[in-house]
Amino acid sequence: MSRLRFGTFLAPFHRAGENPTLALQRDLELVEHLDALGYDEAWIGEHHSAGSEIIASPEIFIAAAAERTKRIKLGTGVTSASYHNPLWVADRMVMLDHLTRGRSMLGVGPGSLPSDSSMIGLNPTDTRELLDVNLDIIMRLLAGEVVTEQTRTHNLIEAQLQLRPYTEPCFDIAVAAVASPTGPRMAGRHGVGLLSIGATLTQDGFDALAHHWNVVEERAQHYGQPTPDREKWRLVGLMHIAETKEQAYRDVEYGIESWFRYFQKTAAFPQMAVEGGDRKEMIDFINEAGIGAIGTPEDARAQVQRLADQSGGFGAMLLLGHEWANPQATKRSWELIAQEVMPHFQGATWGGRTHAESTQAAKERAGLRRDEFAATQLEAVDHMTKKYAEEVAGS
Repeated sequence: MSRLRFGTFLAPFHRAGENPTLALQRDLELVEHLDALGYDEAWIGEHHSAGSEIIASPEIFIAAAAERTKRIKLGTGVTSASYHNPLWVADRMVMLDHLTRGRSMLGVGPGSLPSDSSMIGLNPTDTRELLDVNLDIIMRLLAGEVVTEQTRTHNLIEAQLQLRPYTEPCFDIAVAAVASPTGPRMAGRHGVGLLSIGATLTQDGFDALAHHWNVVEERAQHYGQPTPDREKWRLVGLMHIAETKEQAYRDVEYGIESWFRYFQKTAAFPQMAVEGGDRKEMIDFINEAGIGAIGTPEDARAQVQRLADQSGGFGAMLLLGHEWANPQATKRSWELIAQEVMPHFQGATWGGRTHAESTQAAKERAGLRRDEFAATQLEAVDHMTKKYAEEVAGS
């Protein structure tokens, strides 16, 4: 694998009852912070109910974030394509691709909250069936086709895009997956990337990692697509990092309980079943079940390596935005990951060493010859001192 990318998957998760205006502002500031730290990607969610995941339009958020950032790529994580006219999904993303000069990405899924889809008369089975149909239409439109098709929810008559994507031939597209083969099947069929949202959030998701990529490869072969590129495979995981494990544990006491209670008692999303009665049990569940890392940079590195070993290799590690800690500690966690984790998984394509290994090797080389080099430094000082004395004596 080449350079492992890092980013965030920002649903986001905010405590119900707090100021939503300030919460959205924090989300924008976080993306700015990640851009400054050199993170590669930020994927923004779409939700319409339940009071916690409060971004209704990832496209609008991305437009605002793009104006505040320089290089980070911004994706819809995900657009609930089953809720929308596929023509408008494609059209809006092409516009974003132009506005961001190629920094936009499209992630699609069926929609995770039944409380969302129920408001437009759809159930989870409907949304999964519609996703298959709508993604096919979106891909055809982005390829320049004229589409006439009647779906359960929309009627397209000679539909086509008036703009071509800014990115040649098209921006990155990925399909979400939790535990079932639905997402991998569609990714393979259409030759697009895979967003494994459940990769580390449940034991089932972790266990399914290698199988998911096998499904992608099998479906790609079946539909005559090129061999899938693991660079397009993104895994979503859980982390909070501090200088010490004890500090990390204290940090997450700020907000981890509200995050757990959201999945235990509010969101009808059984694929995200999390266990834990009190805060200690919640922290222990994250670490002991192996679904994440609350601890030090060393713990974070071990978790990324564990995922690499389980999956066989992937292209991007996306860390779920969760606000377990207060804003200051959260920003520090992202800083530590950028400083102490990312260099261990980047740079290996140059000379076979990561950035971390390269600087460590340079340190070791210098250390082995320190005494020798120190002696030459002293010799140089002595030489120049004598030379000066000679110049003075001869003047």
